[in-house]
Order: sequence, then structure tokens, then C-alpha cells
Amino acid sequence: MGTVGTGADGTAGERGRLINVAYRLLGSVTEAEDAVQDAYARWYGLPRSRREEILSPGAWLTTVTGRICLDLLGSARARRERYVGAWLPEPLPDRAEWDRAGSSAGSGDPADRIVLDESVAMAFLVVLESMTPAERVAFVLHDVFRYPFAEIAGVLGRTPAACKQLASSARRRVDTAPGPAPATGRADVVGHVKEAWETKDIAALVGLLDPAAVMTADGGGMVGTVLRPVEGGARIARYMVALADRAPGLELLERSVNGVPGLVARKDGAVVTVAAFDVADGRVARIWVVRNPEKLRPWSRARERSRTRDGS
Repeated sequence: MGTVGTGADGTAGERGRLINVAYRLLGSVTEAEDAVQDAYARWYGLPRSRREEILSPGAWLTTVTGRICLDLLGSARARRERYVGAWLPEPLPDRAEWDRAGSSAGSGDPADRIVLDESVAMAFLVVLESMTPAERVAFVLHDVFRYPFAEIAGVLGRTPAACKQLASSARRRVDTAPGPAPATGRADVVGHVKEAWETKDIAALVGLLDPAAVMTADGGGMVGTVLRPVEGGARIARYMVALADRAPGLELLERSVNGVPGLVARKDGAVVTVAAFDVADGRVARIWVVRNPEKLRPWSRARERSRTRDGS
């Protein structure tokens, strides 16, 4: 699995790929970084003679990272039962939108290492959350990263045939989910939502929302938000306008969220809310709102880099 790195022990080039794998498995930048750190700690905990015997350090690290993520996913159900309100994946900023130089070379932020593509879109990550841990590992490693089932078997401790069945079961969950709208259409709809929200135009919001739309918010019990999903376009529109009334001075920005057009709300220059949208047939079908400040740390760091480069 994977290519051998360029360092003396063959691991120097692996960290970015491993963080990409772990984030898709866990939906959390922090947990992904911790899992990769744990894998490296185990690697360097091996006797040097044992490390020299391993022909592909990248494959070894991927297997260990996958097993660590599998264990974390197995315990996630219990942890999320204690979570206050809905749990959503951690949203990712597009560093190029915040960094005017278009590059974060030398940045130690693990979020900067994650490639923004359709496999990290919030809608896709939410579908991944519906899978069993084994299904998710088999599907992500095979369908997203193209690892063969013979190698995935080493991660899951199952036969290649069993891993193939797990990936097939996971794929059926993905296939039943609505397909994404064209990128241009999504951006236009999100832009119109921003305008209607800023002007508190309930009628316009209702027209932009699917009548059966659902909004899910994640505050983690740390900030105020709805604890249960808000269902119905009219109810969501009224909630959005009421929120705007309660938060004067809120600044809305159109920003990419996990590679897809979304909205970011700032208060006194600090990112306080990130909203991701799923658009179908020209209307918003799902809204995922993340307000848990612990999940917004990559956005704060992106903002800080932007301010540093701007000299403000």
C-alpha cells in the first residue's frame, strides 16, 4: 500500500497521504492527526533491525493507521451518544481562499495536507457516517484510494472476499444518496441564500429551500444551537432569519467548505459558524451547520495566516 517515502527510513513522504486517509475514515482533522502520530510512534518504537526488514514502510504505516482508525470508529458510537446534539464531520477550509499567496508551504497545519475533492464533501462524509466501521474502512481504502482487497484484508483482519463484500455494501449506501448538483449551480444557489439571509427575506429563502429540506447543526454543547434537525424549508427559513435577528453584526462570506460552495459567518473577525449545503434540482436539500469551536480551529488558523500575509 502506498509508495515508499524519500527519507532515510522511507517514511518522510507518507504523512500527507496518511492524514488524507485518516480524515476520510474519521471525519475529524484532530483525530486524523492523532491517528497518524500514533502510527509513527509505533513505527519508531520498532527496533531498527525490524524497521529495516520492512520492504514498504508506507504500506506498514497505512495498515497501522487503518487499524487505529478502525478502533476509533468502533468506539465512536459510544462517544457520540454522549455528544450534546448532532455530531457532524469537521469542516475544511480551502487554504487558497484565505491565503492570498495561494500557498501554505511550510505550514504545519494538518488540514492543509488534505486534498479537497468529492470524497471530502460534507454530503459524502455524512453518508460515510452511516456505514459500519468495517464498511467505511473497506470502501474508503478501495473506492477512494484504490487499494487492493488483498491489502485491505490486512487492515480489517478479514479475507479479501469479505472485504470486497463490505465495500459493496458500503457502495450501495453511496449509490442511494442523491447525486451532487453541478458546481456552478451550487455556487449560484448558495450566493442567493447568502443574499436572502442578509436581507432577512423569508419568502426568498423559502423559494431557495426544498420544501422537505433538513438542517442539522453541531454545537457540541459549547455554543447555542438547535439540538435536533430542523425539517421543512419554511421552518428553516424562519429559523435562519431569527438567528440573524439574534446575532447583529454577523458577517457572511461565500467560502468553499470541504471543496464545495458554502457560507462562513464571522463575528468581530472570528469564524463562528461554517455552513455546508447539498443542492438538488436548483434548491437546497440539506444544510449542515458547524458551530462547535473545537471543529472550527482550522478556519481560525486559515484566517490568522490571511491576516498575517495581509499585514492586518
